[in-house]
Amino acid sequence: MAQSDLTRVVEPACKKLAEQQQVELVDVELAREGASRYLRIYIDKPDGITLSDCETYHRAVMPLVERVDYDFLEVCSPGIDRPLKKQKDYDAHVGDLVEVHLYRPIDRCRRFEGELLGLFGDQVKLKIGEEERSFTLKEISLCKPVIVITEEDLDDETALEMGDEEGEASDDGQE
Repeated sequence: MAQSDLTRVVEPACKKLAEQQQVELVDVELAREGASRYLRIYIDKPDGITLSDCETYHRAVMPLVERVDYDFLEVCSPGIDRPLKKQKDYDAHVGDLVEVHLYRPIDRCRRFEGELLGLFGDQVKLKIGEEERSFTLKEISLCKPVIVITEEDLDDETALEMGDEEGEASDDGQE
């Protein structure tokens, strides 16, 4: 199946199913890895996707994608560093730190990191230090938020669990 068929036929069916299951269809891709072809469908919802959500969607989408020539079907979450693809994705991350990967280098760099100022038409604008840079969507292979986890981000329960694990090890005589 050609990429155009994937976009024209498969994505609308996947989107309709996502709406029925009250999840968001983030992306559909057909990727070759080694000798295998993976049909990956990324779904999300505001409070996060569970394994059960993926399983339910997977079972329901299988008959809808039987025309696609694939070896493996994966239904998964786009992850915490979900790539920015649509206007609403960019709007949701204005002011956040993002990294932009380019198809071709500009000034010998293919990766830029900075504060997202927004998507304006086909221009992604970043503030890098004191400088403002623009990249066209056609130049960008990937734009995603930078995830920075600090100790303050860890809640008390996580800190206690980490402490308990250390305590268990010392109880076993392994200090």
